[in-house]
Amino acid sequence: MSGLGRVLIAVYIILAIAATFRSIYQILTKFDEAPLAYILSAVSGVVYIVATIALMRRGRGVWRPIAWIALSFELIGVLVVGTLSIVTPELFGHPSVWSYFGQGYGYIPLVLPILGLIWLSREKKTQ
Repeated sequence: MSGLGRVLIAVYIILAIAATFRSIYQILTKFDEAPLAYILSAVSGVVYIVATIALMRRGRGVWRPIAWIALSFELIGVLVVGTLSIVTPELFGHPSVWSYFGQGYGYIPLVLPILGLIWLSREKKTQ
């Protein structure tokens, strides 16, 4: 695995933990304040977990296509939620991980799937 691959996986692990635990806390303590935002944060956490596992196992069986699907879904999610959070912020109540294109996470949610897809496209199919 290349240096970029290791860095991508490390960042995905951190983001998976951060998004998942943040969403669990928010859902358990203040779900009624912003249900859509907290559900979206939980979805992003699950996507980050799947993406992390798929990137780590991408050379085995169905994991490479799963990596492509997870990263593509993530990018589409960031773009859609990011756009909606600007156009119709009242939908969310509070920011989610993908709101404002991941602004609350230093725009890492926007950049990460792009880098991941580039990395997957340049990497050989067989490990």
